[in-house]
Amino acid sequence: MRRSLAFKWIATLLLSSLIGVVLIGLFAYRATTSEFDRLRAEQAVNDFVVEMRAYYAEYGSWEGLAKPDGEEPYDRDDGDDRRNFEPRNFFALIDLDGRVVLGHGPYEPGMMVPAAELANGTPILVNGEQVGTALLALPPPGLDPREQRYVDATNRALLIGAVGAAMTSLLVGILLSRGFLRQLGELTRAMAAMRQGDLNQTVQVYSKDELGALAQAFNQMSADLHRANDLRQQMTADIAHELRTPLTVISGYVEGLTDGTFKPTPARFEAIGAEVALLRRLVEDLRTLSLAEAGELKLVRQPVAPADLLESIQRAFGSLAEKQGLTLKVEAESNLPLLPLDRERMIQVLANLTSNALRHTPNGSVTLRARQMNGMLELSVQDTGAGIPAEHLPNVFERFYRVEPSRRAEEGESGLGLSIVKAIVEAHGGTISATSVVGSGTTMTVRLSLPPQAG
Repeated sequence: MRRSLAFKWIATLLLSSLIGVVLIGLFAYRATTSEFDRLRAEQAVNDFVVEMRAYYAEYGSWEGLAKPDGEEPYDRDDGDDRRNFEPRNFFALIDLDGRVVLGHGPYEPGMMVPAAELANGTPILVNGEQVGTALLALPPPGLDPREQRYVDATNRALLIGAVGAAMTSLLVGILLSRGFLRQLGELTRAMAAMRQGDLNQTVQVYSKDELGALAQAFNQMSADLHRANDLRQQMTADIAHELRTPLTVISGYVEGLTDGTFKPTPARFEAIGAEVALLRRLVEDLRTLSLAEAGELKLVRQPVAPADLLESIQRAFGSLAEKQGLTLKVEAESNLPLLPLDRERMIQVLANLTSNALRHTPNGSVTLRARQMNGMLELSVQDTGAGIPAEHLPNVFERFYRVEPSRRAEEGESGLGLSIVKAIVEAHGGTISATSVVGSGTTMTVRLSLPPQAG
């Protein structure tokens, strides 16, 4: 494929240059030949006019210019034997009455020439007065050897120029093709490697043109695919890990109850039920997340007051906060507009954020806040807990990511909570972010667009 493209590129340059040179050569040749013929004709008529003017100036009339036997009494010998024709052998001389004095070709001596034809001739002036007219009677003969050598030299120069241009185009084509074909070659090899399963490919960007943009886009695509593949593999491993523990617990209890090692007590059945509930919750969370990421999560939107959402969360978690010795408070600006939201899904978002805040706040308070900011509605959950280290903040919304790896499902976490929160918020067209200061607490902020009339 590379050779084929190189051949096409070089052939295109070569062919285009040859066509250009041939066209220029043809136009130059025609222009040179035409101009050369015009100059020869002008020189011939000038020579004839000069010769006839000299005759008239010497004799004062055209009498005796042509003898009855056809010999010309006025024969100037200028010693130039390079001419292959004499001007007076190709021109006719017409006097002021329109009569042919010296004739050649179709113009016979004594015949009258119409005024329309005389208008195409060259006036012969002596002392500023016209004494006759010169008309071309016969076409000039072919080129003499000297003139032919000039034309041949011009043609050779054009041919050498054409060959030189073709060779230059060939060289330039080869040099240029190496540049962009090198970029395409690297892209081809990188794509072949990706086809074999190695998604982490990077090609060097050599230019800032379309090929450079293509290389940059390829590098970005490769990085995105590599990251997506890593996340997929990590997610698969995380799901297997999350499923393995409850299944092991359930399997151990069932085997023990089956072989009589364990007695069927309510506590043991309760433990099995808890693990089954965990598995059910994990499967449901995975399903919700997959629907949201596929854009198929159904939202039942209805006008919802932001303060009402926060108050619902306060009622649901108030007793838990009081039991932990924490203060759960609501701060909502007045006159906040109604938003078209899926109430149950947004309650799920705020409940998850509030649950996390209460779990990680040993003392102090958790504040649920609603306000307008920069044309957006902000719903935030702020705690006074231990905070999240800065290196963990960019990853807190990823699947199965835990700031404390040892924390697992017995504390009520499936590892998907914040991922689901992010997916639901984005399904509403909003964004979520986290800010934190270690030792001072964490703030999770959901930003939603306000209705047009509220902006």
